[in-house]
Amino acid sequence: MQMVDVREQMIEQQVRAWDVLDERVLAVLRRVPRELFVPEGQRYRAYADAEVPLARGQHMLRPSVVGRLLQALMPLPGEQVLEIGAGTGFVTACLRAMTAKVRSLEIYPELAEAARHNLAQFGMSDVEVIGGDAMQGDGGARYDVIALTASLPVYDARFERMLAVGGRLFVVVGEPPVMDARLVWRTSEDSVTSRSLFETVIDPLVNAVRPPEFRF
Repeated sequence: MQMVDVREQMIEQQVRAWDVLDERVLAVLRRVPRELFVPEGQRYRAYADAEVPLARGQHMLRPSVVGRLLQALMPLPGEQVLEIGAGTGFVTACLRAMTAKVRSLEIYPELAEAARHNLAQFGMSDVEVIGGDAMQGDGGARYDVIALTASLPVYDARFERMLAVGGRLFVVVGEPPVMDARLVWRTSEDSVTSRSLFETVIDPLVNAVRPPEFRF
């Protein structure tokens, strides 16, 4: 079976089946070759609805979760996008396919380098992949869209403060066995609102705040 056929099967049987129905999102998932962003020894998993193991104990998000993330955020042409957790660059490439300017932070140097290489191979060398810890801040910049590809054990308001008015934040909050994926948007300089989207489990953000341990 050709890769394009397997990709279409993934979209129809996994992504669309998980209520990802926006045609713009589905078109992006058709355009971006997921196998290009999967480590060579793992490429047989590229179109399975499963997390793909990466270096440092990290994982690529399942295709269905990526679809829900893109559908929730719906970046528009011209918007400023920040991704936290580039991994090998697949979600980065999908975001870039929907808008003009994407900046991505990745704490692990080998993953940041892999993301840069993969994005360049796909013709997206204009994406800015920066090595750094998202918990250390981002210099006061404001964004229209922020995508966290790792979870927060405890919700951290620092990321919503990085949104421009009208901006949207995708974030997964909680600890196993159940985490809550949310869309947070800034409605004015002084207010934000949020909506629960679905339940999932993904890797925690490195150095994220954790709940205090219970002690007798």
